[in-house]
Order: sequence, then C-alpha cells, then structure tokens
Amino acid sequence: MLSFVLRRLGTMALTMLCLTMIVFFLINLEPNLKKLAISQTEMHTSAEQLEDWLVNHGYRQNFFVRYGQWLGLLPKQPVTDPATGKPTQRFTFCNDPAVPTFSGVLEGDFGCSTKFKTTVASKLFPALGATGILMFCVLAVMVPVSLLIGILAGMREGSRTDRVLSVASIASTATPEYVSGVIFTVIFASWLGWLNGSAASASQGITFYNFTLPVMTLAIYGIGYIARMTRASMVEVMTQQYIRTARLKGISFGGVVVKHALRNALIAPFTVIMLQFPWLLTGVVIVEVMFRYQGFGYTLVEAAGNNDIDLLLGCSLVSVFIVLITQLISDVGYAFLNPRIRVQ
Repeated sequence: MLSFVLRRLGTMALTMLCLTMIVFFLINLEPNLKKLAISQTEMHTSAEQLEDWLVNHGYRQNFFVRYGQWLGLLPKQPVTDPATGKPTQRFTFCNDPAVPTFSGVLEGDFGCSTKFKTTVASKLFPALGATGILMFCVLAVMVPVSLLIGILAGMREGSRTDRVLSVASIASTATPEYVSGVIFTVIFASWLGWLNGSAASASQGITFYNFTLPVMTLAIYGIGYIARMTRASMVEVMTQQYIRTARLKGISFGGVVVKHALRNALIAPFTVIMLQFPWLLTGVVIVEVMFRYQGFGYTLVEAAGNNDIDLLLGCSLVSVFIVLITQLISDVGYAFLNPRIRVQ
C-alpha cells in the first residue's frame, strides 16, 4: 500500500506540473495580457504604453523562465523603474522581491493579485476557508440524507417507498444548481421571507437565516445522485446468496441489513461521495456568485473577469490538487472497504 501511495503521489506531481503549465500558457496568451495591461492602466492608453507596462512588469520574459519563476525553480528578477533606472519591486502592493530571489509556489509565494491589490495567499486561503465551511455543511446534510434515502429505497426493490424515493432522487438530480437556487430564493426568501436571499453577511457570521439557501441549493443535487447510487448498490447486495442464507438462519430483516448488507452496499457510494469534492468546487462557483458568498468560487469568477493571472493560477493549482487528492483517498478507501481489492 505504501509503494502504491508513493507511486500515485509521483503521478499526481507530474500531472499537476503538466496541467499548471497548460493553464499558465492559456492565461498568458496575448489577448489576456493586453486585457490585463488595460485594466491596470487606462482605457485610452496607447499601444506603446501598454507594451511598456507589460515589459516593465516582467510579462515579456521568456515563457519557460516565467513559469520557472512562478514555480520557484528560478529566481524572480526585479523590474527596472523607468523613472530612476534602478531595480524595484514588480508590484508595490505585494511582497515581490527587489533583488533576485527564489520565491515561488514551492516556497509558498503564490504571486500578486492585480485585482485585489494584495498577495494571492492572503486572498485565496481565506476564500478557501469560507468555501470549506460551506462544503462541510453541504456534506453534513447531503451524505446522511442521501444514504438513508438510498438504503430505504433499495431494501425493498419495487415497493411504493422505492418508487417514491427514486422519482424524488431523479427529479433532484435533473435540476441544476442555478435552477434550484432561483426556486428556493423565490419561495423561501421572496414569498415566505423565512431565509435571506444573499449570503454576503455570512462572512461576518454564519446563521440559519443567511446560510441555509446556498447549503440547500448545493445539497439537493448531490442527494439525488448519491441516493440513486446507494439504491442500486443496495438492490444488488440484497439479492446475494449470503443475504438469503442469513434470512434462512432466522436473522431479522433489520439485522440482515445492518450486519451484512450495509457495509457491502456502501462501497460504491463511498467512491461517489469522494468524487463530490471536485463537483462541489464547480458547484460553488455558481452558488457563491448567485448568493454573493465570498468564497473560492466567487474569488475565481472575480479573478477570471479581471484577468488576475497569479490568482487564477493559484485557483487552478488548488482545483487540480483537490481533484487528484480526492481520487487518491477514494482508491485507498475502496481497498480498505473491500478486502477483495488488491493494490496490485
């Protein structure tokens, strides 16, 4: 198992290297650099002045040199102050060095946010913390409810309970977040007035009033998907020979479900639950913008809309890492849940 994990970690590092290089290339295409230069100067700045800004802030260096500097494998070079001709910081509002220094991702320096006028780390990690709270609340609601629905539906295939719960699961899965979010806002915020249609105040303090709508919007979609997978797994397990044998020995139906069927039925849903983390990262982009909750998704949209290169790269790095690490945890957990699985 240890060698398997080490091999996967090596593969993850190589994957992150390749993907971040692709993202770095796409973000630094000429139209994006021009847009950045315009946003940092003035709309009526001449082409020569825009070019001077890009040169003075280091955006015209060789692609691989800049990528190496961002990673921290090459030293960051200070830029030259056009007024004095002396080396100076690339951005005065950031911690960019005024002398050649190894300062990149490997050293914990994610760069400067040109949109928020601060370091990427000081903006990205609080946003990740806010999204982490949202994701925890969503999972705390989504996982128990979906497993309960799936188990109840799968215990007696074809029953009225199974049909009702299955239809509800399909309906929730077929409803995207931006539709359910609007429906919930109209019903619970506009008509009934029970909840707040904006989660902006949740950054100062989370309450039931301002935090329920984004949690409901994200959870309702995942509940249907996980419930359907749990039901299918439960139906398959309940038809196995060892379940019939346990019933013939006189074990009650509830005892058979709890002691024999439940663990085997949860193997497939466990993998699905772990794969919800990458989905939640994309789902929060819609939900956080819709409810104005300033987390990772809201920050990503702001960075993309303003071509904040370093912040976009930081968001991409975090997204790739979460996707890869959840896949690793899923594979390891699957091997522990199912003894028949061997790493080889």
